[in-house]
Amino acid sequence: MKVGFADTTFSRFDYAPAVLGVLSKSRPHVKIERYTVPGIKDLPVACSILFKRGCDIVIACGMVGKMPIDKQCSHEASMGMQAVQLMEGKHILEVFVHVDEAGSDRELSEICRNRASRHAQNALWLLFDQATLRKRAGTGRRQGKADEGPLRKV
Repeated sequence: MKVGFADTTFSRFDYAPAVLGVLSKSRPHVKIERYTVPGIKDLPVACSILFKRGCDIVIACGMVGKMPIDKQCSHEASMGMQAVQLMEGKHILEVFVHVDEAGSDRELSEICRNRASRHAQNALWLLFDQATLRKRAGTGRRQGKADEGPLRKV
């Protein structure tokens, strides 16, 4: 199996240690192909290239600025990645962190690290352990912040 990792130079956080750390620690035999692009609107093409290079799944990491145009660009990038997923019939796990999700650089860094590492684990479950994902269905898991937990039965 081969996992693609796409990231951007625009991001203020280096997602590689979080993503690659989980992948190499959990599944050291998995091959990893990295492709870095300038910004999030370049990620759909990066993901397509990674699939053409034989990747079975791609983790796409980017950071979204706080301006309305940044949010629009992230939506466009997301839609592009949706199209690539449908064309390839393979998953892209979108790890976008918006700078206005946090009140400080420290909190932003923690959200990035958490979201990236949890999505790296999700990628491995998608490839190797669907049973674990099924067990976690409806449990209110989040990437980036604390889990919400399931609804209480009333």
